Amino acid sequence: VCAPCHAQFVTPTPRCPRCANPVGALDARRECAACLTLRPAFDATLAGAHYQAPLDQLVLQLKFGGALALAPWFAAVVRDSVLGEPGFVLPDVLCPVPLGPRRLVERGFNQALEVARPLARHLGIPLRPRLAIRAGDTRAQSGVAPDQRGSNIAGAFSVAPDALAFVRGKHVGLVDDVMTSGHTLGELAAVFKRSGAARVSNFVFARTPPR
Repeated sequence: VCAPCHAQFVTPTPRCPRCANPVGALDARRECAACLTLRPAFDATLAGAHYQAPLDQLVLQLKFGGALALAPWFAAVVRDSVLGEPGFVLPDVLCPVPLGPRRLVERGFNQALEVARPLARHLGIPLRPRLAIRAGDTRAQSGVAPDQRGSNIAGAFSVAPDALAFVRGKHVGLVDDVMTSGHTLGELAAVFKRSGAARVSNFVFARTPPR
């Protein structure tokens, strides 16, 4: 990605600190009405860019085209977002959102893990890819109606039994390529909170703007 395109399409945006949806300039660093009403399980979300053209095509190239060389750039964009957030306390550990077994076999890699590896190096945070387990395959959230996404992902995750010591009382960072409705990250955050995590923050390359 050339420097002019980076400057044009990856720009700082006032966002809700909890869900990273865009807000007005006067509301920067204030939680949006949706988060104040619904109170998702995660405590913060940092997003590098909007999920819109042309960056959406890069996400698709990584996820479905195997363009793994894009992952370090995604991680660098997320890193810049994190370092540009005043007073943000880094998590104790990073965990990529796990894929289901069938989808992992089909794809051959987990795009969230490919982004998490360089991000962990950039931030100096331990990466534990097996901190969370996805027991089975759910329908892709992109193919599920918005009002059914919560039920589609419910019960999909658990914390690895031998990883509880890395969760209790800790600040856990979840890494994914895209955050759309937030149900997947919310479900995973809830699992970590029930296992004793003190705080859960999301780190995503792109955030889908609300419709």
